[in-house]
Amino acid sequence: MNLIALGINHNSAHVDVRERVAFAPEQVSEAMNDACRSAEIDEVVVLSTCNRTEIYAVASTAKPLADKARELIDWMASYHHLSVDDLRGAAYHHEGEAALRHMVHVAAGLDSMVLGEPQIFGQLKSAYAVANDAGTVGSELGRLFPRVFTIAKKVRTDTAIGENPVSVAFAAVDVARRIFTDLNDCNALLVGAGETIELVTRHLIEAGVSNIVIANRTLGRARELAQQFGADAVLLAEIPDHLPKSDIVITSTASQLPIIGKGTVESALKARRHRPMLMVDIAVPRDIEPQVSDLRDVYLYSVDDLRQIVDGNLRARQQEVSKADEIIAKGIATVGEEHRSLGAVDLVKQYRKSAEALRQKELERALASISRGDDPQQVVAQLARSITNKLIHAPTTGLKKASAEGRHDVLGHAARLLGLQTSDDSLSADGSLPADGSMSQALDQSTEGADQATPNAASESPRTPGPTLQ
Repeated sequence: MNLIALGINHNSAHVDVRERVAFAPEQVSEAMNDACRSAEIDEVVVLSTCNRTEIYAVASTAKPLADKARELIDWMASYHHLSVDDLRGAAYHHEGEAALRHMVHVAAGLDSMVLGEPQIFGQLKSAYAVANDAGTVGSELGRLFPRVFTIAKKVRTDTAIGENPVSVAFAAVDVARRIFTDLNDCNALLVGAGETIELVTRHLIEAGVSNIVIANRTLGRARELAQQFGADAVLLAEIPDHLPKSDIVITSTASQLPIIGKGTVESALKARRHRPMLMVDIAVPRDIEPQVSDLRDVYLYSVDDLRQIVDGNLRARQQEVSKADEIIAKGIATVGEEHRSLGAVDLVKQYRKSAEALRQKELERALASISRGDDPQQVVAQLARSITNKLIHAPTTGLKKASAEGRHDVLGHAARLLGLQTSDDSLSADGSLPADGSMSQALDQSTEGADQATPNAASESPRTPGPTLQ
């Protein structure tokens, strides 16, 4: 398996290096074709995300794969105008089966910054599709990538590696799911307009919340974010007006003082007739006065509460890693067996071609005999004998030679390859056939007809040899 997986990720390099080796989407196709030419590789797929840039390549070369991996790293450095020494110090590579195992770990989210995150699976599938369109995927990667996706999907479905939320933004929405039976009927007020609130908004919409109001110190940024998700934008001063209508309130601002006080929440609860309200304060310093937790009908969670949930969920995911590793080990073993079986494909094709040529030649001879007026029944019988004798001639010759040389291990393997039934007591302890000469005698008896030329064939052509089984 001439497979190489190499690159850099969040564990091997700082973001300064990662951003310098990232491939822009519009340059990936050209870069992959350049890699094939410059680094002399047959197939390549490039994966480039915010946390990793990796190259998966197949090289049919006499060079050791480690040397070819270094050439690919040198190509990457040259392509991005970086120091080769700097990049080699930050890069890693895997070869053969280890490379395949790494690809599965990446696809399943086991190698991600956030264990079990699902986005990488789609990113890898997109990278494979782009490489297909660019013409840099051949028979080997075309065979391996679907296997990688199948194993990774089994990890996702048969384990809980990705079930528990491990980001603060997702954990906030997960808490809302536990408190409200149907999020479709909930109204949400989000305070702030930064990256965390953007993630919270995305997760809320995915969870079914459609009525969202975003409050921010500057209306422009609030509107920009609101337009992206079809939400409404308001200023912080308008929070008291919207609080009574809000079932879910999530805050994340950079304010040094609380934005929502106990009195404001008390007034909102009266207007709500004490319908429950979830308030999640992700900010540090806090946006919601801690005394709000003393009010009835309010569920207040701080960022520390959410982090406890996230830490517990991370531990739960870690416990699933061993199950994932078992699934991956079995999947890799199956792929390895498939790969090794490909070694017999050319031999099987050659054997079938030889047998088909023999069959066609004997069939033409039989049809010619019938056209001359020979008895069809005798011709068919002769056709069967001739094909049988010629098909078994070369294998039996090889078996007799192996028997004469004492190669009883070869005879044992041949019996299994030929589909012959052998009794347990006819096998030696190592699974080979007995060394008492019985196999040789049986071969002599079974090949008597094969060693004799058939009456019609003797005068027409010499025996056509078949593939030798040695």
